[in-house]
Amino acid sequence: MSKPNTKPTPLPESVVSEWWQPFADYLAKEKRYSAYTLRNYRQAFEDFYRWLVETGLWTDGFDELGAREMRDFVIEAQRRYGRRTLHNHVSGLRALLKFWLKRGRLKRNPLVGIPLPKLEKRLPKFLTEEQMKRLLLGPQRLLENHSIDAFTAWRDRLVMELLYGGGLRVSELVGINYGAIDFDSGVARVMGKGRKERLCPLGRVALAVATKFRDEFARQTNPTAPVVITARHTRLPVRQVQLLLKRYLVLADLPHELTPHKLRHSYATHLLNAGADLRLVQELLGHVQLSTTQIYTHVSVARLQEIYAKSHPRA
Repeated sequence: MSKPNTKPTPLPESVVSEWWQPFADYLAKEKRYSAYTLRNYRQAFEDFYRWLVETGLWTDGFDELGAREMRDFVIEAQRRYGRRTLHNHVSGLRALLKFWLKRGRLKRNPLVGIPLPKLEKRLPKFLTEEQMKRLLLGPQRLLENHSIDAFTAWRDRLVMELLYGGGLRVSELVGINYGAIDFDSGVARVMGKGRKERLCPLGRVALAVATKFRDEFARQTNPTAPVVITARHTRLPVRQVQLLLKRYLVLADLPHELTPHKLRHSYATHLLNAGADLRLVQELLGHVQLSTTQIYTHVSVARLQEIYAKSHPRA
């Protein structure tokens, strides 16, 4: 017996072209939002539209929606989404309605001032310095026991050294070209969120690995050639970075569900633990708001308290 088709019905093309596409073009071309953000905002739009249709509110259009309807939507959405996803969806919808408000199609933004459930404070997960050492030794271990070839071993090590040594996002890692790295100074020009460029010191070890990989394994090293590549010498996809990391997490006896972004968390936490200035770490990470970086100070303080509790005779 075949399973029923649970895939949502596609939105009418007229709704997409009239309400979504101009907004999506604005986000992509003017705001330079990532494809990931556009995908999430599109999901929020589709979810909201289907709810309006189901409740009979779509016939009146966006302009007839008020605070009561928006509260009802938020309450109903909490049954299907976690708090953080709900916040992200509402953020996307607020931006959508603000877009059409500025263009004169709406008289007000009904989502302004609508309360949302408080987000739980979650400290970022990170690896200790000892755990990072074990993780980074993985490619060499597999190479020594002939489980992988030299190209794969050095490419995989390069991936992890750049993520950790430069504090890169995985999208920044796969997008970096040889023209963006100054091998003399050890600094890379990285294109981050919102197409904002920043300078990232890569560190002595990461630079040495990048140099060896370039000299011994890369076929193309012109300014537009990708640094991180597949065995076919094409740009490495994000998904492959995620999969190769899982392999080495298992090898190092670490939780396999950790993502490449956790290496960025580890980078920031280890810098702060060693006394780096918070503003400097903010600049290195490419955070617009200092508050985004400050979450790592909670991790550092928690670590200090742990050390104090274990070490001080009157703790």
